[in-house]
Amino acid sequence: MKNTHIEHPEDSILTGDLSVLDWFCSMKGAKASLKIDGAPAVVWGTNPATGNFFVGTKSVFNKVKLKINESHEDIDRNHEGNVANILHDCFDCLPRTDDIVQGDFIGFGGDNTYQPNVLVYFFPKVIEQDIIIAPHTVYDCPTGLLKDAIASGLNYDIPSTDDVLFVKPNVEFGVTPKIIEKCKFARQMAQLVTFVDKKDKRELEKKLNKCIREGIDTDDDNGLISFWKLVQSIKHDFLNMFIHDADFNTFIYDGDTVQEVDGEGYVMWNSIGTYKLVDREVFSHANFNQSQFGRV
Repeated sequence: MKNTHIEHPEDSILTGDLSVLDWFCSMKGAKASLKIDGAPAVVWGTNPATGNFFVGTKSVFNKVKLKINESHEDIDRNHEGNVANILHDCFDCLPRTDDIVQGDFIGFGGDNTYQPNVLVYFFPKVIEQDIIIAPHTVYDCPTGLLKDAIASGLNYDIPSTDDVLFVKPNVEFGVTPKIIEKCKFARQMAQLVTFVDKKDKRELEKKLNKCIREGIDTDDDNGLISFWKLVQSIKHDFLNMFIHDADFNTFIYDGDTVQEVDGEGYVMWNSIGTYKLVDREVFSHANFNQSQFGRV
């Protein structure tokens, strides 16, 4: 897939594309990774255009002004503030590789508790390495240019080094007869639904996100919204089939309340496509309302 935004399964059906119902049921080539709530996204590897090692943010994929950093001087020219500081350490610490990899930055070593974004990660001991990265994506560049990079899930482990702790928990999952039956029912229900075009889909997604952001229930009287909720319920059933072996605990803060959670969610890909599996009522709501959530 191109380096684009990964959709929620329930949003993908709004235009009448029902392929996600097959996606739920297919284990052909199926793999998944635990979503880590890190920031910023860091991209590194060998620039196919020059053969040199580089680091950067997702701006390395820009169509016009690519910010590819092959030196500390490039970093100072293209970035500033905390992002620049992070990239300087990444340039020094990340192992050289022929691949192009993307991961989420969790933090600098020397502590055992990190909150790079909304979620808080508690490790069993103080991290000795200089930086912590959660790798999740690898890119192919058939044209030799980063702006044309094609993304796929990272399906191999990157061993940690003395300088970098790579966090990539193993994930196991499966599909149940209940999920398969609900997908069959959803296909029948879809025959009674009026779908929207791509333009109206964008507007509807904004309204749905507003409901999530404000904690407002959506209107069940609308057939499309009822169908959207059905696919969302299939996603929740599917989410319950995922387990991981992370050696850290994950928490979310809401004012004075702290809740231990399994994680932000997962990204799963198979021969049909790639989608993110997130409990939006918890995590998307928290992301929309970061200012309301406490920090460690």
